[in-house]
Amino acid sequence: MEQATLHSPSTPDRPGQLAESPTGAARIRIILVLGALIALGPFTIDMYLPALPALGADLGASESAVQLTLTGTLVGLGLGQLVIGPLSDAFGRRLPLIIGTAVHIGASVLCVVAPNVVVLGLLRTLQGVGAAAAMVVAMAVVRDLFTGRAAATILSRLMLVMGAAPILAPSVGAAVLLTGSWRGVFAVLAALGVALMLVAIFLLKETLPPERRRTSAFRPVLRTYKALVTDRQFVVLSLVAALGMSALFSYVSGSSFVLQDTYGLDQQQFGLVFAVGAVALIGASQVNVVLLNRWSERQIVFGALGAALAFGAVLILFTTSGFGGLPGFLVPLLFLLAAVGLVLPNAPALALSRHGEAAGTAAALLGAAQFGIGALIAPVVGVLGNDGPAMALTMTGGVLVAWVALGATMVRRRVPVPA
Repeated sequence: MEQATLHSPSTPDRPGQLAESPTGAARIRIILVLGALIALGPFTIDMYLPALPALGADLGASESAVQLTLTGTLVGLGLGQLVIGPLSDAFGRRLPLIIGTAVHIGASVLCVVAPNVVVLGLLRTLQGVGAAAAMVVAMAVVRDLFTGRAAATILSRLMLVMGAAPILAPSVGAAVLLTGSWRGVFAVLAALGVALMLVAIFLLKETLPPERRRTSAFRPVLRTYKALVTDRQFVVLSLVAALGMSALFSYVSGSSFVLQDTYGLDQQQFGLVFAVGAVALIGASQVNVVLLNRWSERQIVFGALGAALAFGAVLILFTTSGFGGLPGFLVPLLFLLAAVGLVLPNAPALALSRHGEAAGTAAALLGAAQFGIGALIAPVVGVLGNDGPAMALTMTGGVLVAWVALGATMVRRRVPVPA
C-alpha cells in the first residue's frame, strides 16, 4: 500500500494522474455520469423545501424544528465526505459510491414513514451522508482522469448541473405535492437514488487502479489530512472555493426575503428572477472554458474575485441608498453571481491538482469546507436582517477575504494577474 506522504502537483509520470484522459464520446459520457451523481446532493437538499410548511403541520413541529432537518442534511453532507473520501482512496471509487447510495436509498425510504420531526432530522442527516458519497466520488474521478485546465473545463461543464439542480429540485418537489403529501417527496428521492446506483454499477468504470490505492488504517488517514491542512496552497484554494460557495448560499438563503418582502415580488415573479440569477451563474461557468484558452485557472479566479468585489461594493451602495429600486439591486447582483460562476469551477480544480495521489481525501476536505463554511455564513444574512444590505454585505465580505487570501499566495508565487 502507498503511504500517506503527499506529493507536489502531479505530472504524467507520477502516480497522481492516469496516463490517458478520456476524449471524444468517452469524455462526454463521463461528464453525463458525473453530472448525474453530483445532482443527488442538491436534490436531497432542496427537493422538499416546498413541503416544509405542510411537513411541520403534519408532524406538529415548529418552523425552527423543521428547519433543523435541513441543517441535518448539510451536516451529513459535510461529515460524510470526510469519511467517504479516504475510503474511496483505499477501496476505489465505485464501492464507496454504491454503498453510500444504498445508505441514501434506505434513509429516504425510512423518511417516508418517519413518525416525528426528531426521527426525520436524524434520517435526513443519514441521507446527507449517503449523498456525500456521490459528490466526493464525482470530484475524485475528475481528478483521477484530468488535471490542470482539463479538470477546470470538466468542472465548468458540471457547473451546469450544480447550478440547475437547486432550481429544478423545488419545482419537482412542488409537482409531487400536487398529487401527494410531503412523504411522496422522499419516495421520489429514493427512486432517484436507485437510478443513480444503477448508473454507478453499469456506467461508471473504476478510475483508481489497485496499485494507486492507499491504506484505510486510521493513523495514515489522519496523517493524510494533516498533510493536506498543512499545505498552505491547498488550504487557501479550498478557502477560496468555500467562500465562493458561501456567496452562493448567502444569495439562496436571503433572496426570497429580499425579493418578496423588500421589492414586493410574488412567488411566480421570484421564481423567474431566481432562475435569471442561475442563468448568470451557469453562463459564466461555460464562458470559463473559453477563458482558459488565454489565462490560467489562478489568474481567472483572482480576476473574477476582483470583479465580484467591485460589483459587491456597488450592490452594497445601491441597496443601502435604495438607488435604482429593483433594477439597481438586480444588475450588480447578476454580475456578482456571474463572477462567482468563474470562481466555482477553477478554485476546486486548482486545489485538487496539488494532491492527485490522495484525490478522494482532498476532494472530501474540499467539499466539507464548502458545505461547512457555506452553512455557517448563509445564516448571517438572517442575523443581519434578511434585507438587501444584509445579503450584499455577507456576499461581498466572503469575496473580499477570498481575494485577499489568493492575492497573497500569488504575490509569493509571482503569478501575473490579468489586466
